[in-house]
Amino acid sequence: MNKRNYMNTSVQEPPLDYSFRSIHVTQDLLSEEPRTGLRPVRHAKSGKSMTQSLWLNNNVLTDLRDFNHAVSQLLEHPENLAWIDLSFNDLTSIDPVLTTFFNLSVLYLHGNSIQRLGEVNKLATLPRLRSLTLHGNPIEEEKGYRQYVLCTLPHITTFDFSGVTKADRTTAEVWKRMNIKPKKVRIKHSAP
Repeated sequence: MNKRNYMNTSVQEPPLDYSFRSIHVTQDLLSEEPRTGLRPVRHAKSGKSMTQSLWLNNNVLTDLRDFNHAVSQLLEHPENLAWIDLSFNDLTSIDPVLTTFFNLSVLYLHGNSIQRLGEVNKLATLPRLRSLTLHGNPIEEEKGYRQYVLCTLPHITTFDFSGVTKADRTTAEVWKRMNIKPKKVRIKHSAP
């Protein structure tokens, strides 16, 4: 099956669901059984899942060490991962490993312990990211939280389960002009 057909058929596949499994480290995914849903997850001849969605919500993950390794062991086409749910864990930062999944379009990080608003900058490299959640993290309390995220990630259409409107974008642009200083270009002068 060519890549295009794979992408079209697997979007309808149910997620590989490891929610509510008390997972502490990503390596636990390899020994833990995923939850079963109404429809079974299809598997390739290799035994790996054909899904594009991975749900790890409501666990106790503090970091994503070895995430790529675990995902490559679980999914037939890890490069096509489009939806990752890491909500309600104990993550304190946005791990750069998430930026390696270029087809990621939905990322749920709400209900974690992300401290710094600047962590959002890492996600700017994801060209297909359209839906993001971050509410319930300490960063939500920072002034300009929503505007900062919308300026940093101009392609998202849903943020914290709320649609992004033209008015939101306008407000974010005004906020950006008022709060984010452009980087000064320093010109080196050669000594006479």
